[in-house]
Amino acid sequence: MTLLPRLHWSTLGDDTGGLEHRWAAHWEVTVDRGAAPALPPRDVDLWVISARGAWPPPEMNRMMAEVAALPILLGLKADAAPMDAKALSDWGELGSVRWGVLGPEPPMPGLRPRSGNTTQLSASQALAFGLIGTSPAMQEVLARARSAAATRATVLLLGESGTGKEVIARAIHRMSADAGEPFVPVHCGAIPENLLESELFGYNKGAFTDARKDTPGKFREAQGGTIFLDEVGTMPLGAQVRLLRVLQEREVQPLGGGAPVKVEVRVVTASNVDLWKKVQDGSFREDLFYRLEVVPITMPPLRARREEVPFLAQHFLNRKAREHGLYPKALHPSVDPLLMALPWPGNVRQLENAIERAIVLSGTRPVLTREDFAFLAERMGAPAERMPEAPATDGAPKPEFAPLPGSAFAPMPTSAFSPTPPAAFGMDLPAEGMDLNQVVSDMEKTLMLQSLAITRGNKKRAADLLGLKRTTFLEKMKRLDLEDADSAEAAEA
Repeated sequence: MTLLPRLHWSTLGDDTGGLEHRWAAHWEVTVDRGAAPALPPRDVDLWVISARGAWPPPEMNRMMAEVAALPILLGLKADAAPMDAKALSDWGELGSVRWGVLGPEPPMPGLRPRSGNTTQLSASQALAFGLIGTSPAMQEVLARARSAAATRATVLLLGESGTGKEVIARAIHRMSADAGEPFVPVHCGAIPENLLESELFGYNKGAFTDARKDTPGKFREAQGGTIFLDEVGTMPLGAQVRLLRVLQEREVQPLGGGAPVKVEVRVVTASNVDLWKKVQDGSFREDLFYRLEVVPITMPPLRARREEVPFLAQHFLNRKAREHGLYPKALHPSVDPLLMALPWPGNVRQLENAIERAIVLSGTRPVLTREDFAFLAERMGAPAERMPEAPATDGAPKPEFAPLPGSAFAPMPTSAFSPTPPAAFGMDLPAEGMDLNQVVSDMEKTLMLQSLAITRGNKKRAADLLGLKRTTFLEKMKRLDLEDADSAEAAEA
């Protein structure tokens, strides 16, 4: 007996019209008739989804980690209105997607996923979580985060301060099936030791002097969702024992007695210190360490993923401008290599603060230059007691600031932070004369290309930089052959 390929159909509540029976000669069909999509069986060959809405359901993004490269056929009814380009793009972000009309003819077997390597998260999905995932190091982080989000396994986030551990914790929660449930962050180092246990596990009325009513505690507040314990390495030994019991028995014992309370919660912890060293010096329980390290994720420092700095800088530039109610600003192209070369000991948090400071202090200027980041020269210079002076061997001048110990970056003089000198347009008229129109045209083209580079292709802002109306700018682009007439007219529309 020949085995048929398997097809799983998520109708999203639509009527199938009996099509699954007509397809039965070519496919082994299973049908999910729920209004929200459910994961298909693991051995399915094709997932058909009725594209009844203009946008993919939010649950779809969280499922993509589970289905990997499974081909997806988005089915449209024969009389359905065509979808616009934005809807098609959003559906296409899901991965290996094809389109087809649902009718008596069955889907063709042999549909294959897109060729080539695909990232664990699309750029838009990662940015929605406040993440940039272009570097190999961050791709590994995002792959582990997606795997963890599909389960309730305990996650341990490790890494230097400012690398985005809480951002990853929130992303794990948002990618999970429990995204609608509470996310409760707790900074263990910010709570006094004598109050930490009552904050986490709750207490009954009369448990201590000020206990005037029953209080559930953070674990019960996070019921059904995720609790994030930041700086878990600062937790005192007494609280560690109670935390171990929660992880083992999935129940909390409130202070003051009473029956234990069952909890269903995902536990994500984070530490910027080596917990294994704390185990060895006796300040952290070894059995608890093993319980926390089910899914370890190490966040790379910013200096190990320099290629992401321009994307992060632009992301913070747009976000901070919105937060402060300012007109969006642009980064001059000369700023990108400068920011990429810095060691960033404070990691992503330091970059975010630097961008915000530059935006606020730049006034009404629409473009941030290297001069706006001159304050970083002194901030990232290593003091003499931390970085011994290297003897000069070739008579070359010493750098004005040195890299931090262990940095892989060469020292950068403070002169690198000075603004780029303006181009000199003065010239002598040659004896044979010149074509003035051609010189003016070349100068115009150069300045327009520079304005487009500074604004990263935004024609409206490029026109503002040159004091032109947008329509005038587009006309000049056509005249100078900087853009095809058709594309310029489309941009103008």
